[in-house]
Amino acid sequence: MIRYARIAQKCNNGSIGSLASPLLGRSSAIPVSQHRKNGPALTLRGATAYSSSLPPINNYAPIKIPSSYTAASTRHFSSNASSDDSPLSQPRESMHYDVVIVGGGPAGLASAIRLKQLSAQKGIDLSVCVLEKGSEIGSHILSGNVFDPKALEELLSYNEDDGSGQHWTEALTESQNSKATPVTEDVFLVLTESGGSYQVPNIFLPSQLHNHGNYIISLSKLVRYLGEMAEGLGVEIYPGFAADEVLYGGDGSTAVRGVATKDVGIAKDGDPKETFERGVELLGRQTLFAEGARGSCSESIISKFKLREKGGAAMQHYGLGIKEVWEVPEKNFKAGFVQHTLGFPLQSSVTDKVYGGSFLYHQEPNLILCGLVVGLDYENPYINPYQEFQRWKTHPAIKPHFEGGACIQYGARVLNEGGYHSLPKLTFPGGMLLGCSAGFLNAVKIKGSHCALKSGIVAAESVYEALTSGENAEEKTVATMGEVDPEEGPKEITEYANAMEKSWVYDELKEVRNCHDAFSKWGVGGGLLYTGIAAHITKGKEPWTLSSPVGSNSDGLKTDAKATNPAKEFEPIDYPAPDGVLTFDLLTNLQRSGTYHEDDQPSHLKIKPDVASVPESISLQVYAAPESRFCPAAVYEYVDEKLVINAQNCIHCKCCSIKMPHEYIQWTVPEGGGGPQYQVM
Repeated sequence: MIRYARIAQKCNNGSIGSLASPLLGRSSAIPVSQHRKNGPALTLRGATAYSSSLPPINNYAPIKIPSSYTAASTRHFSSNASSDDSPLSQPRESMHYDVVIVGGGPAGLASAIRLKQLSAQKGIDLSVCVLEKGSEIGSHILSGNVFDPKALEELLSYNEDDGSGQHWTEALTESQNSKATPVTEDVFLVLTESGGSYQVPNIFLPSQLHNHGNYIISLSKLVRYLGEMAEGLGVEIYPGFAADEVLYGGDGSTAVRGVATKDVGIAKDGDPKETFERGVELLGRQTLFAEGARGSCSESIISKFKLREKGGAAMQHYGLGIKEVWEVPEKNFKAGFVQHTLGFPLQSSVTDKVYGGSFLYHQEPNLILCGLVVGLDYENPYINPYQEFQRWKTHPAIKPHFEGGACIQYGARVLNEGGYHSLPKLTFPGGMLLGCSAGFLNAVKIKGSHCALKSGIVAAESVYEALTSGENAEEKTVATMGEVDPEEGPKEITEYANAMEKSWVYDELKEVRNCHDAFSKWGVGGGLLYTGIAAHITKGKEPWTLSSPVGSNSDGLKTDAKATNPAKEFEPIDYPAPDGVLTFDLLTNLQRSGTYHEDDQPSHLKIKPDVASVPESISLQVYAAPESRFCPAAVYEYVDEKLVINAQNCIHCKCCSIKMPHEYIQWTVPEGGGGPQYQVM
């Protein structure tokens, strides 16, 4: 692909050392558009291999990433010689920055852009880099998405006026050929098992559910637009590089000093191949973690620094969002239409405690974005979230939207649902947590992108102030010195947390702080009633708390994994067979995600040694193998009562690290560039 070729050229010129070389000698990710042009070239592993021709995408060309995503400036490496001949023990080369940002999503890119805006406005430049494990910016981004633009508009207001007067929606269309569609109609339905539906008048809905002034967008397209903006401001962006390890001070200090990318070119048996390359250390005065929900580095930091305990936070709870994008004929399309539902298929009575519901949005020119979110604290191990989503599409109030259409993309991702009560301490020596890595998602509003963007803005402002204040501040920057000053001690920038607590993000989350727990305690009926009271009367000022106790999983608290009850308490669920037109088998849909991993590499889904016996002795025997149902990518199956992990199917949703009995899976990053290749999610 063009991006890899240009990285290779820079590498051969000697300007960026071996940072790019892990990408050389590996197969490039296959674009979704190529699957549709040439037929499915992707081999998916599972109980049932399936191949079929996929419908063409009529409106979307392959994404082109600017060549400047390789590096915005020449930067030299440092390394130490080693007499050890083993490639695996060779020292890693390093690059130094003022700020290292892990994750190229809304929060990470917003912080990078704001740092460079401040550098231009205040005259002291900070060097900034963004690491993204996806093959390109946006390829791992999935969201609903009805978008609240207030944080984006704040971010863009700091840019120098170019005199064009161009609105961000116009710029997005120009950049990505993606139309941000204003919401024109907002509907909330309760669906019944018998096929009925009842509309809830908007006057009874929480004000946070009202979408006037919001837009239907593709978040993966929006972050591509932000990526172009960031690199234009001088941010160095490295897609295809997965942060695998958090680096701490070598003098016994526990301060974070950066991250290391994953070694690549290791065979399944653990031996280095001819293409082996050591990872690279990216060292920063501050490291910002913006990996999204359940990010592997972020979770290790939360555990190491006990950020939940120090922040007085309850355990985080999660939902699994499963999404499809359809192209539909004009007769079925209504630009700006937004619909959410409760009831069928997840709840059949007011006492049902399965937390979740559906979304359906009409985005111009002719797209329907639809999906189902299922709270992962459900009890019945026979629930299959993917099959529930397929069932939802067959409801008489839903099915007509898709008639004559074609599904063009599929994906899934976990999202935070714990809200205000589950926010950890945000800072630690050497860095901070941003966006969904911290848990800034409003489950009642069904939105988190605006909170992620705002946290990126606030983080950047706090970091810039801390790194450019004091005597000779400019001389100490990496942008000036070329390396991190070894005499400069680690900083914990607590002003970030203080500023976030004063922001509208905390106000939003506090207003609905008890709503998720109301659903968990009293079911969908009690949850709706409580949410109505909180939204219209108490507005978060109730003097009580419904959250679970403060602490971590090691304290024996009820996690989403522990919410699963033994299979003997339930009957298996008989899901209808897919018709291949409206509903699809999982492996057919998985091809629409464009998922790809290098086949000859160790599995990134690792069974924890201390619970190695759990899959066959507990998960299969007690819970009837729930991982074979909750995984939206057919990664886990049992063959002759032995667990088989099809890691190459993984779409990086992180569900397995949350819902497994005894949380027996440790999710780690695969080689950079692997995973889904989302284009319009």
